[in-house]
Amino acid sequence: MKICFISNLYPPSVIGGAEISVKRAADGLVKRGHEVFVITTSVNGKGSIEEVNGVKVYRINPLNLYAMYNHQNQPEMLKPIWHTIDLWNPHSYVVVKNILKKEMPDVVHVNNFKGLSLSVFSAAKRLNLPLVFTAHDYSLICSRANLLNGSGEICTVPSRLCKVYVKIQKYLVNNKPDVITAPSQFVIGKLKETGLFEGVKTMKLPLGIELWDKKAEKDYDMIDVLYVGGLSRHKGVHILISAFKEIGSVNIRLHIIGKGRDEDEFKRMAASDQRIDFYGFVPDEELITLYRKANVSVVPSIWYDNSPMVIYESLTNGTPVIGSSMGGIPELIEEGYNGFLFETGNVEELKGILENLIEHPSELKRLEEGAFESVKKYDMDEHVRKLEELYKSV
Repeated sequence: MKICFISNLYPPSVIGGAEISVKRAADGLVKRGHEVFVITTSVNGKGSIEEVNGVKVYRINPLNLYAMYNHQNQPEMLKPIWHTIDLWNPHSYVVVKNILKKEMPDVVHVNNFKGLSLSVFSAAKRLNLPLVFTAHDYSLICSRANLLNGSGEICTVPSRLCKVYVKIQKYLVNNKPDVITAPSQFVIGKLKETGLFEGVKTMKLPLGIELWDKKAEKDYDMIDVLYVGGLSRHKGVHILISAFKEIGSVNIRLHIIGKGRDEDEFKRMAASDQRIDFYGFVPDEELITLYRKANVSVVPSIWYDNSPMVIYESLTNGTPVIGSSMGGIPELIEEGYNGFLFETGNVEELKGILENLIEHPSELKRLEEGAFESVKKYDMDEHVRKLEELYKSV
């Protein structure tokens, strides 16, 4: 088959886990003999065509105020204008349609589309191409894509402007895809709550991950706690730091990987505790080493996290996960088998779980076995086979 992935970002341009999962799927499909190309945005304002691991990558530069990759660092006054243009960008439509017309794939698989706009859906359907859409976030029903309000809290009453924005998006995209997938059932449910995609086939398709042959050997003289992700309040990093600081043990370390807009605030919170280390972004090889060394990972999100890549990465390295009972996180964590869940935002409960694991290393060892076994159902090869079946069905 000839398969087209549309993704607003593609490695090495990475902000979140979605673009990493697209690359892994593309590489896996190429290994199975398929022809794959990707349409994504350029980060430097220059269009290009390149081949990466057998995947042809079109990096295009849709006309707008700035590139998608630089969105977070832009002045707030510019963002509403950017979003308005990005609702349905005619330049993006023309460029994407021309690429699709030239390549004529058997199927188009749209992933994150912000920066390319909803016009990519129109371009595919204009050419009568089978269309699959994977929802990695809430972009279709929230301009911020995370269902948070301006204060960083779960949005329960959208503003009038947000309602209009979402209504326009629903009009532009509704029922264009032939199949909707998401890594969690939670996200599918949130989309359906708004009336999107009525009558369209939906399916939960968790992310895929490369598996290790053997579980990593851990050390228990020093308990290493790992956080990997964005350093923003909605990720709950302040919850983790607060809980960790209340633990009296000296034989425990917290490793925080990532960067973000609230990084300085978190560093101030942790300044008095020498057991907490901030790494910023790290190379893949170093990150794998940290995963394999860690005794436990923590995902303390206070937003409706979809299906965090960090959980898959932790489990495949035999590292159990403590996660908040939020969004799609409970769909990956099996209580007492590969980790534990705690009430969202509950510092005391998180502290209690960590203290129990510190005091009982045998519990950690048992959870490690469960983590390593539980991830096998997310094997990348199996994920690719499910994609093949899906593409053949549309």
